[in-house]
Amino acid sequence: MTSELHAELPVEAPDVSPPGTKVGLTEEDVRNIVRDEIKRAWAGNPASRRAALVASKGTLDWAYPPLILSTAAAAAGLQTSVFFTFYGLNIIHRDAERKLLVDPVGNPAMPMPVPMPDVLTGMPGMKALSTRMMKAKFAKNNVASVRTLLDEARELGVRLIGCQMTIDVFGYTHDDFVEGVEFGGAAAFMSEARKSHVTMFI
Repeated sequence: MTSELHAELPVEAPDVSPPGTKVGLTEEDVRNIVRDEIKRAWAGNPASRRAALVASKGTLDWAYPPLILSTAAAAAGLQTSVFFTFYGLNIIHRDAERKLLVDPVGNPAMPMPVPMPDVLTGMPGMKALSTRMMKAKFAKNNVASVRTLLDEARELGVRLIGCQMTIDVFGYTHDDFVEGVEFGGAAAFMSEARKSHVTMFI
């Protein structure tokens, strides 16, 4: 009887771990392992530290996405560049305050105080009204201005690249743009984009 009971008792497996090896992992151990894996992956692949964006729209509402995303990327430690082409040049123009407007006709999703038919949103003066409304909403919610975001981008080391071809087509000169802007063609941007894991066309 005694031998039968003894046979049913679980036998603890011997510890065959190499000397100095932990048998169980704590939560902190797991976190350290993951951090080490990420560091090794980033060290072997510098492209994961780069972001390249194209800014092609020239209205006030479309000026924010490339600036917010690029400053966020730079703050996260990514080498970031923004290529401003066609109407996106308005964002880095010295006269951006006048050039960056909101067109309710081109943006039917824009919330209006009261519903308006398209025939009214296209009337003279509606761009100015819509722009004032948008700026008021930004101010009420403490959203930084375009100029402030540009200053922040430069402080964070974001490369602001103006499309030289578009500059020539529109008759601009380099002096028409804010300080710190670089100038180059599509090849200049592609050299950045091909090394980046984050690429966006806005």
